[in-house]
Amino acid sequence: MSQFIDGKLVDGTTGQTVDVIDPSTGETIATLTQAGSDDVKLAVQAARDAFPAWSRATPAERSAVLTKFAALMEERAEEFAQLESRQAGKPIRLTREFDVPGTIDNIAFFAGAARNLEGKATGEYSPDHTSSIRREAIGVIGSISPWNYPLQMAAWKILPAIAAGNTIVLKPAEITPLTTLLFAQVATEAGVPDGVINVLTGRGSTVGAELLRHPDVDMLSFTGSTSVGRTVLEAAATTAKRLHLELGGKAPFVVFDDADLEAAIHGAVAGSLINTGQDCTAATRAIVHRSLYEKFIEGVAGLYAQVKLGPTSDPATDLGPLVSRRHQETVAGMVERARGYARVIGGGIPSSENSELAAGSYYRPTLVADATPDSEIFRDEVFGPVLAVTPFDTDDEAIALANDTPYGLAASAWTKDVYRAQRATREIRAGAVWVNDHIPIISEMPHGGLKQSGFGKDMSTYSLDEYTVVKHVMFDLTGASTKQWHRTIFTLPSETLPATNEGGAA
Repeated sequence: MSQFIDGKLVDGTTGQTVDVIDPSTGETIATLTQAGSDDVKLAVQAARDAFPAWSRATPAERSAVLTKFAALMEERAEEFAQLESRQAGKPIRLTREFDVPGTIDNIAFFAGAARNLEGKATGEYSPDHTSSIRREAIGVIGSISPWNYPLQMAAWKILPAIAAGNTIVLKPAEITPLTTLLFAQVATEAGVPDGVINVLTGRGSTVGAELLRHPDVDMLSFTGSTSVGRTVLEAAATTAKRLHLELGGKAPFVVFDDADLEAAIHGAVAGSLINTGQDCTAATRAIVHRSLYEKFIEGVAGLYAQVKLGPTSDPATDLGPLVSRRHQETVAGMVERARGYARVIGGGIPSSENSELAAGSYYRPTLVADATPDSEIFRDEVFGPVLAVTPFDTDDEAIALANDTPYGLAASAWTKDVYRAQRATREIRAGAVWVNDHIPIISEMPHGGLKQSGFGKDMSTYSLDEYTVVKHVMFDLTGASTKQWHRTIFTLPSETLPATNEGGAA
């Protein structure tokens, strides 16, 4: 069963299939029938039908369902960890300790946040009226989530949307849909009504394109590449849909001359290799003061050499494969081109003699030193275990290099100087700036970027702003049938006209 529509697992109607491949072995772990136009219509209609009752449910009722959902996910945590590891090529240690616990924490957070939709206090802002603010659900949300964090990104889309009273139709990446389908099933077991969460599996060019332009979809939320994000933006314009975009990144990792070098080296390795570098907030551009430059390169290269590639099922494995052979070729091509203009240290596809790795789409950690700011490897997303490094001499130069990118999702600054740290966090143009760390995220804090990294926030109560509309409600306090301001529109009967001054002012 390949689709989750109106509370049930069903097959797609196209008859066309797609294989879900384990990137670490090349083995097929599932074959799904893809959705088509009829499935999109059914899913959107199910969401539309479910919206009135779910949006009218009290915050306490929605919270209770989400609380139960978190408990059920906790019981099935290992099942999710194993499935996420296999479909996305993630080391089991990562899914057990990051992906799944983070998702469960997100559910628990939004169980509480569902009861905390704030608005301006009711009050008299006009002498004759009482005003209040209502926060209301938008309606049916059409979402598209990426392949790099299938479970967490699905949760980031679904949870704030339904906590606020919306219903949703979500299309996960066709190569990694399994945990999203299971997530919707467990949510339904927890008491989320049929039709509130719907999941369609299929290609973006067909299912995604129709979902984006469906007239009964009230809002679009997309996480993925900036190039596809532009297509989503254009689609939203056709029906003036509300839009939330979380797009690409090329995060700067700025190491000032007073930084704790050992901490920066360890942070660079962790921040660049998380999820095999397939993370749009990953550290990808190390901008290092010239006085620390060679020592930084030596330290990072030394730790990279110790990173263990291996089967994703092995808890000792540090680094898993890239998501596919095709993506492996893309990353390898960018690194090979960089050899013509920079110093490449380590990296490469493991040799075919290594039978443990040969079947998968593995790529070794790669350091590209002396990358110029205008080079491909320094400016474009690689989305792999590759860190480009360039030196700087002054703080002004470091900030300028950090901002010399069309992206603005995340960044980090490494320094012991509080004033330097304050300047970096103030002047680096990114949605998140870490100081002396890189990558940690928490449910209570927002995630999202600016510039070509998109707009809007995931996680935190700020995400609820994305999925609600603010409505002003105003009550007349006078009970009078004729209001003084009416005279600006039509002439009032003479006996009801208020006295005026010589200049005509009331």
